[in-house]
Amino acid sequence: MNADQEALLSLFDREMREHARPDGPGVRVERTGEVVRQVGAADDWNGVVWSAPDLDPARADAVIAAQVARYEALGHGEFEWKLYAHDRPAGLADRLLAAGFEAEEPETLLVAPVAELSTAVELPEGVRLRTVSDADDVELMARAHERAFGSEGSGLRQQVLTRLAEEPDGFVGVLAMAGDEPVGSARMELYRGTGFAGLWGGGTVEAWRGKGVYRALVAFRARIAAEHGYRHLQVDASDMSRPILQRLGFTALGTTTPYVYRSH
Repeated sequence: MNADQEALLSLFDREMREHARPDGPGVRVERTGEVVRQVGAADDWNGVVWSAPDLDPARADAVIAAQVARYEALGHGEFEWKLYAHDRPAGLADRLLAAGFEAEEPETLLVAPVAELSTAVELPEGVRLRTVSDADDVELMARAHERAFGSEGSGLRQQVLTRLAEEPDGFVGVLAMAGDEPVGSARMELYRGTGFAGLWGGGTVEAWRGKGVYRALVAFRARIAAEHGYRHLQVDASDMSRPILQRLGFTALGTTTPYVYRSH
């Protein structure tokens, strides 16, 4: 990693993790000195987003146990420790596994300067993009998500409805429509008080893949981020989207792996 990449990773750690803001209405960020965690309702994302760089093996097990106790005391049977490859101590992943966490698929942390990204939206014939503005759009978004990812969309549906009702300024939902049929969707979080906006959930239904819809969804959101004055876009990318995003100008800064604790 070169000096520019190291500086960008340091900025990301500081702005998006150590000084994390709540990612939606009704949630709060708690800071203990050892960790920064988000706490919300069962449908919200609950988990640890940052751990102190000087966390050592002698304290790590007690800190992990304290997080389990905190979330269980709140009645949460499940939460996530979002571990980055550069987090310390070096054996933290093994300690999480030993404490009963389960590792999910790692993702690549990608960041790009907004000013260096193309905002030209090029779509296949018959496809148009529009922002999500009401409950009918949310239903279309959930349908596109289910078809693109093969997963049930009720959690996404509730999350987006809540954001539109209670905190619309920090959220952008995008639909790709072919006639009356949703063929892709994506979200963007505008992290106010930081220079970062996050791209989430970009997906295209199988029949429309390879036609530029995903790239258009990225460019469309990059344009909105630029209009709102955000300097960087951040993505936790799957192996499927990572090469596309790197071709578009995103830089890989490392990996992040969700470690999930579920009460037994």
